[in-house]
Amino acid sequence: MAASDRCCVRWTIVWRAAWVAAVYILSFSNLAVATGSAGKLAAAETTKGLSITRQPYGKMPDGTPVELYTLTNSHGLKAEVINYGAMLIGLHAPDQHGNTANITLHLDNLEQYLAGHPLFGCIVGRYANRIANARFVIDGQQYELAANSGRNHIHGGKMGFHRYVWKAEAVEQADRVGVRLSHTSPDGDEGYPGKLDVTKTYWLTQGNELQMEYVAVTDKPTHVNLTNHAYWNLAGAGSGDVLAHELMINADYYLPVDAGKIPQGKPAPVKDTPMDFTTPHTIGSRIAQVPGGYDHCYVLNKKRGEKLTLCARVAEPTSGRVMEVWTTEPGVQLYTANGMRVKRPDGSLRYGNHGGLCLECQHFPDSPNRPDFPSTLLRPGQKYYQLTIHKFSVK
Repeated sequence: MAASDRCCVRWTIVWRAAWVAAVYILSFSNLAVATGSAGKLAAAETTKGLSITRQPYGKMPDGTPVELYTLTNSHGLKAEVINYGAMLIGLHAPDQHGNTANITLHLDNLEQYLAGHPLFGCIVGRYANRIANARFVIDGQQYELAANSGRNHIHGGKMGFHRYVWKAEAVEQADRVGVRLSHTSPDGDEGYPGKLDVTKTYWLTQGNELQMEYVAVTDKPTHVNLTNHAYWNLAGAGSGDVLAHELMINADYYLPVDAGKIPQGKPAPVKDTPMDFTTPHTIGSRIAQVPGGYDHCYVLNKKRGEKLTLCARVAEPTSGRVMEVWTTEPGVQLYTANGMRVKRPDGSLRYGNHGGLCLECQHFPDSPNRPDFPSTLLRPGQKYYQLTIHKFSVK
């Protein structure tokens, strides 16, 4: 064989080897993102400027590992999710000057979360909000739930969904990246009938949207009402209270409640009351007229056949950050962290009174006992589905 031919063969072999190696590396990277294989994942950049990483976050007392998933886009938006409680522990967003801050209330590590917290960023279930007298009737049979709010039931009971380590995997689509979390609640869990399989997926898009998608199925009739309990402070977590935030809620009615926060009577109009956010007002402008502060469910204005509805818009004047919330749910619970006192390990105050606001998209409180409310009953063969979107911008 001539020297030139031998040289050509060698270059062909080298080129083929390099090509095979590149394909193998790319395939392995994509497989790691799709399956959530063990270990720390390097960023898997997509053609849309999106990426996802995974790394250890700590271990539960029984040794179960907890993982942190980080979703980013090319506009500086970053979401951080751990699979303990399917919890959003970070949403980092730029302000009008390009300075980034974490705008959801959070703690520093897993040990602090395990020590207790007011549901920062958690999924809440099986039933978000309250059920009167911790009981309901399905098809003539009464079910007794855990009473963990006086005589009432709240946020899934003593061992709600926020206290479990969820299975997690990284997922990717052409226009978004995310983390899919799944949990199975057994028949009889906290008194609820039926085995319930739940999936929640956090998606981050290049359009600066954090999408929260929920799916659940059951093998017996049961009630389901899921939400996320993130506390937002658009000036930055720990920067003070949210009383100067301007809020609009797309709701002409709200649900009056008794001392136990159980709805009483029919929805009431917000017009000419301190509950009215149909036009933007600062949260602090009328909060003194609301005994105890805002902790009420609003009935969203939904057109017939409309699925995804504008729920609320929040703007923070010093940073210029704006958050819009869209949802498929009929209601939203406004909670202004009334009386909050969350301390650091050294005893100093981390988050004080009104240090954040919650906009918990959900069905109405006590719907299992209120046939006049939209039903939360899920039967075998049906699928519970919810989509809630948080869209971030600056002005």
